[in-house]
Amino acid sequence: MTTTQQWQMHGYGEQQLELVTTTLPSPGPGEVLVKVAAAPLNYRELLMIEHGLGLPLAFPQVPGSDMAGTVLATGPGVSRVQVGQRVISTFWGDWDDGLVPPRDTWGTSLGGPLTGTLSQHVVIKAEHLVAAPDTLDDVAASTLTCAGLTAWFALVDHGGIQAGDTVVVQGTGGVALWAAQIALAHGATVIATSGSPDKLARLAALGVQHGIDRHAHPDWSEQVHALTAGRGADHVLELVGGSNIQQSLAALRQGGRISVIGVLEGTELAFSAVQLLLRRPTIQGIGVGPRGALERLAAFVDQHRLQPVIAAEFGYRDLPRALAALRAGPFGKVVVRFDQ
Repeated sequence: MTTTQQWQMHGYGEQQLELVTTTLPSPGPGEVLVKVAAAPLNYRELLMIEHGLGLPLAFPQVPGSDMAGTVLATGPGVSRVQVGQRVISTFWGDWDDGLVPPRDTWGTSLGGPLTGTLSQHVVIKAEHLVAAPDTLDDVAASTLTCAGLTAWFALVDHGGIQAGDTVVVQGTGGVALWAAQIALAHGATVIATSGSPDKLARLAALGVQHGIDRHAHPDWSEQVHALTAGRGADHVLELVGGSNIQQSLAALRQGGRISVIGVLEGTELAFSAVQLLLRRPTIQGIGVGPRGALERLAAFVDQHRLQPVIAAEFGYRDLPRALAALRAGPFGKVVVRFDQ
């Protein structure tokens, strides 16, 4: 085999995406060649394709932020992984562990500015790979890197979640559903908000104790206080952005934590300073997490035998359809398969 296929951006906009055949890369010192089996789609992919998030992209750019696959070859000096091993990628380069990266990681992310994962094969540093959980197949394992780790880093590494805590998640995307499963496995109570009664019913089937229809209750923070006997939530995952953070603050107990993750309704957050004074919250921005946290998450997933919710799978030639499914607001993760 001397060639591989990959999706390339030749500019901004989905019309600039092209599936091309290119030379199969070879791993250099400290690098690994991985045969990609599955690459999930994140909201970030839509933003990268549309405008690049302000990153210095060099076209053609391969999008895709995470993947699961199998090691095909290793370069000189690699001992961390072995040929034939199932692996998942990290997202940030050279962030080994800790709550804060050792330096600015903005330019070290997969899928922009680094070469992304929507490719049959990728070359990646061995230090940027983690063993895939034994209990997950490749499609499921691929969802850990961004969606799973973002939820884990917010609730566990930063949040120190405890049994008996109350966690609010918003919507039914990959981060929200992973957060619900992680919280439930820690013995927490989960309150989910959604504009769809059908999705709220599906959340209940996953074990989520309380659901709030945000269309029926636009001031949904009042429902959170009603469900917690007036105390408020210990953790709120802010997955919407914009003015929604006002409801997140109002839903919080005094001294609780908001993890700001999503920007579906805008990157500008708007809220009253009065809520800060009343709630005395910790407001933490979460941008995925380090390799060490991903390893801890993988071990936790194996221990508790957690399974992510997969909304849809598409063959890699059907990337436009997969992007359309992501835009439609799926219940769970949309995954592109490269093993078909």
